[in-house]
Amino acid sequence: MSSDTDRPDGPASSQPQTSPATPSSDAATIEAGTVMTDADVTTPDAASAESAASAPKSESEPGSAATTGTDSSDRYSLEPEEPKRHPALIATAVALPVALIVAVLIIAVVSRQNPVREPLALGGVPQPAATGGACTALLPALPAKLGDYTRAALAQPAPPGTAAWQLPDGGDPIVLRCGLDRPAEFTKSAALQVINGVNWFEVRDPASGNTSGTWYIVDRSTYIAVTMPDKAGPTPLQDISNTTAKALPAQPINPGPIPN
Repeated sequence: MSSDTDRPDGPASSQPQTSPATPSSDAATIEAGTVMTDADVTTPDAASAESAASAPKSESEPGSAATTGTDSSDRYSLEPEEPKRHPALIATAVALPVALIVAVLIIAVVSRQNPVREPLALGGVPQPAATGGACTALLPALPAKLGDYTRAALAQPAPPGTAAWQLPDGGDPIVLRCGLDRPAEFTKSAALQVINGVNWFEVRDPASGNTSGTWYIVDRSTYIAVTMPDKAGPTPLQDISNTTAKALPAQPINPGPIPN
């Protein structure tokens, strides 16, 4: 009989001894419930592409500022910038011409309404009673306006006992003379015209072309002549009649004899 040492190992010793396998980290992660997708895994190729895209271009890359030799800041600085104008300056530049035009128009309107008239020069005629009581009472009472005609200044030395009126733009005046002698044309055959209680006698001047005439007041203590253009109308004679009737009392008329 052989000894027990000569016996081959028993079944327990004949089976290879294996230790329990330790699960890998990937398996542990999966077992823990974490699922990794393809997007979470970055491959070396993808990482290289991303780093290349995010990296700044090399100065030697075609089309760069270094290749062309022109800096972008230099290129824009070479172009002249348009100066900016303040809104207040623009408004002033627009307003000044407008204000100038308005001022010119205002001056033109005011000048048209109040034109400057030269003093009126009157020639002298015989007026023996110009400084008498009748003329002294009448002249201060005469109106400043006769219709559209306004009182005109007389060039000095002005004849005594006279007054004149003109239109705003000048032209033929209305002239009153007080203290005259009886007119030669005023005879017993002369036709008279009564205007507001005052007797008038008209004399036409052939040299005037019948565009003006002279009217005489013949029923006061002195003779008063009013020379005026026909276009003045009846208003001047009416206004002067009203003033004369208040300032001077009426007198009987005294015409000259009828010539042979």
